[in-house]
Amino acid sequence: MSDGPRDDGFDDLLDAIADGEGFYIECENGHGSLPPRLSCPQCGSQELGKQGLPESGEISTYTVVTVPTPQFDEDAPYVTAVVDFGPVSVTGQVRGREPDDIETGQVVGIDVGETVTRDERLIVFEPR
Repeated sequence: MSDGPRDDGFDDLLDAIADGEGFYIECENGHGSLPPRLSCPQCGSQELGKQGLPESGEISTYTVVTVPTPQFDEDAPYVTAVVDFGPVSVTGQVRGREPDDIETGQVVGIDVGETVTRDERLIVFEPR
């Protein structure tokens, strides 16, 4: 794992997901978002609370990356997906399947993995 500086909000989320306790932030009006947040990005409410992230979500869109940035050079090819987990959408890499076997609507679980190129933590999805 990378020894770079800690991004408290994002790293707290990764720690929680790795422990099986993923969460999102919900305002008093029911809008969901991912941390860190001081206010709701949709309505501006500052009445925020943690809600448990569902154990699985559904791929809403994805792309196969074959020409990556240098940060992911040794990871390619890989699939980046946006997955709907109830009121929030999460972006990460799909693992455990070949790129040709990924499709929208597929149900996936969420976890934390590392990039091959730099050993940096990232959100990963695995088909169920």
